[in-house]
Amino acid sequence: MTPLRQVAGKAIPLDRDNIDTDLIIPAEHLKAITRSGLGRYAFEVMRADPANVIDANAGAPILIVGANFGCGSSREHAAWALADLGIRAVIAPSFSDIFSGNAYKNGLATVVIDAAAVEQLLLRAEAGEPVKVDLEAMTVTAGNLHFGFAMDAFRRKCLIEGLDEIALTLGSNAAISAFEARAG
Repeated sequence: MTPLRQVAGKAIPLDRDNIDTDLIIPAEHLKAITRSGLGRYAFEVMRADPANVIDANAGAPILIVGANFGCGSSREHAAWALADLGIRAVIAPSFSDIFSGNAYKNGLATVVIDAAAVEQLLLRAEAGEPVKVDLEAMTVTAGNLHFGFAMDAFRRKCLIEGLDEIALTLGSNAAISAFEARAG
């Protein structure tokens, strides 16, 4: 997994609550078993409108959304599609627990800040102002706006160091080998 200490740039302002995993990636695209290529299906229904905010901000590494992002069915493909679209951080007042877990395991930061702060960031992003998420400082900034956030320490460490479940297991390789040698 690619380490994620900071991400900055254009942000996609998607001012909508309760965006479910079916909107993030429709069910007909869940047959894929690889992560690459799913970005073209991310928000497919919304992107059918030529004036959609997703394509208008193509290449933006940050997504700013309303409350309860990622609700609905458990679908790791939703995190895969966002990552393949180039998203590295999603900012919202709240996330579905399952989506948040899938996001972190796939190198996406889910940043929780209060609804009033999200509203201010949405306005800045709509105006084209860059946004910065800093996992080391635990801050989100846009111009003179500055917000702190909290994140589970283990998830934060894994994102910053680029550690997925395989890398974490390999980090215990010496202990695993010693156990196997003893178990004979």
